[in-house]
Amino acid sequence: MSYFVETVRTEGLGDSTHVLVHDGLALIVDPQRDYDRFERVLDQHSAELRFVLETHVHNDYVSGGSDLAKKHGAEVVMPAGAAPTFRHTPAFHREDLQMGELVVRPLHTPGHTPEHVSYVIVSEGVEVAVFSGGSLLVASAGRSDLLGMDRADSLARLQYRSVNRLAELPDNAHLYPTHGAGSFCTTTGATNVTSTIGEEKATSPILAYEDEDAFVAGQLGSLVPYPSYYPNMAPINLVGPPTPTFEVPHITSVPDGVTVVDARPKEDYAAGHIRGSMGVPLRDSFGTWVGWVTEFNTPLVLVLNDDQDADDAVRQLVRIGYEDIRGIITELPEDLVSYPHVDLETYKDAVQRGEQILDVRAPDEWQSGHIDGSSHRYVPDLADAALDLDPSRPVWVACGTGLRATTAASLLLNQGFQPKVLAGAGVSDVLAHAEVT
Repeated sequence: MSYFVETVRTEGLGDSTHVLVHDGLALIVDPQRDYDRFERVLDQHSAELRFVLETHVHNDYVSGGSDLAKKHGAEVVMPAGAAPTFRHTPAFHREDLQMGELVVRPLHTPGHTPEHVSYVIVSEGVEVAVFSGGSLLVASAGRSDLLGMDRADSLARLQYRSVNRLAELPDNAHLYPTHGAGSFCTTTGATNVTSTIGEEKATSPILAYEDEDAFVAGQLGSLVPYPSYYPNMAPINLVGPPTPTFEVPHITSVPDGVTVVDARPKEDYAAGHIRGSMGVPLRDSFGTWVGWVTEFNTPLVLVLNDDQDADDAVRQLVRIGYEDIRGIITELPEDLVSYPHVDLETYKDAVQRGEQILDVRAPDEWQSGHIDGSSHRYVPDLADAALDLDPSRPVWVACGTGLRATTAASLLLNQGFQPKVLAGAGVSDVLAHAEVT
């Protein structure tokens, strides 16, 4: 029985949405709000949308599932334990759904969230694929601490049983997870987008733990910080968000009561920007970083160059529930603020002189190696905690490439510090020179 799956990546979230098409019918698994991307797949194959399958109540983005299903007259299927306020088809453990000659079999796989369900595709009595959401991932598993550390241990124990339940599927069954490389919902660095059960059984460290206790210790022992906007996602997803708009007007001045996010390249932001603005260069993870360093859904104005993709910037923000984007500015006023970029040699000299060195990388990066005598503060934490540094002296900021250091510099400027940013290089480049380590 023929079917195919097309995977659409959302790189900034580290997530995949899967579209399965069979005999003119389709299902879509875990879609984001900008679902026109998935509708194009339906149109290309003249497929009728039958189901929108949600594996769990998402913590990292606002789902487009209920809105997409309503638009197409399809069924939105939610884990029975989710109990959202909108009308849906509840997915109960092993209560099959029929899509033409294919069977969609829900499996309760709690761990990433309590209600989590994976969906097994059965063709002619054979389990041929599984959409595993945030349960078994490629070389990883969905983290169990997003609902709070007080529940993390019990959820990790559930996850142990869930990933091993999925490992009982046939070796040649295709594995289609939602979370993957770049997602803060994974416990370790996920790799490829898709796999097979047999490949994961042979290679995944997640399936190699000797027992449940070892699995739990491994899953909870190396967690990294996750974006501060996450707790706002599940409440929105449980009520079914409305159809978003991606149309934002171009404006010429900043209105009162907004947060200005400057998404221009880091060099442009350093050379001159609106006083008090946040510097978050536009890239795949733009939305994630804006959601991490601003108050959730605060009214925004975006600053962009004419040649930048404004639609991409708006889409990334709408995906995480930022609905109040007041305008886009491409012509800057004359009264601008600036700070210097420095090259590697200049930065090394500052280290040698004993200047104030600030490393704004993630905690695991800092622990893997840092400049002797440097201070550390992860970028998102700069907004909430006072720095024990002298504001009368420059603060020499570094990260991995200069992108996160740009955001750090904007936060430092707003607190009265004088940043000097290492651009085009990072801490690892400084550490490569033994005389400053």
